[in-house]
Amino acid sequence: MSPLKTSGIVVALALAGVLIAAATRGDTFRVQRSASIKAAPDKIFPLIDDLHRFNTWNPFEKKDPNLKGSYSGAPSGKGAAYAFDGNKNVGKGTIEIVDSARGSRVTMTLHMLAPFETRNTVQFLLQPQGLMLPRSSTSSSTWIAWSAPNSKPVSRA
Repeated sequence: MSPLKTSGIVVALALAGVLIAAATRGDTFRVQRSASIKAAPDKIFPLIDDLHRFNTWNPFEKKDPNLKGSYSGAPSGKGAAYAFDGNKNVGKGTIEIVDSARGSRVTMTLHMLAPFETRNTVQFLLQPQGLMLPRSSTSSSTWIAWSAPNSKPVSRA
């Protein structure tokens, strides 16, 4: 067998191996980030639980100066929703608060429609750290995003 034919077979087998490995990977992900914030959970919570206030610091809101957005549902907490339509850096979709525990947790669903369709869950967890004195309050803030099984991005032609 010629060296060129052998190389071709090796490349084909390697490519097949990569494709088989990709096909067997799970269709879920989980990303988690934590930070310490010099504020009590009760001070931070309204900045997450109210989507109007959430969007004053949401980094994606600043990626498109021409972003179109509209609020619906409850003014804050469970049922509050925000639909957005932006450039390629933001995409198009909706985010809705599906669970809220005052001062400690906000859970949202993110339904992206463009640049591809996917459904994810986003959760913010707030926990006091150390002594919670008014002038020295510190909180641990954790942001978690994950997808459920079968929520793989769907290519839109």
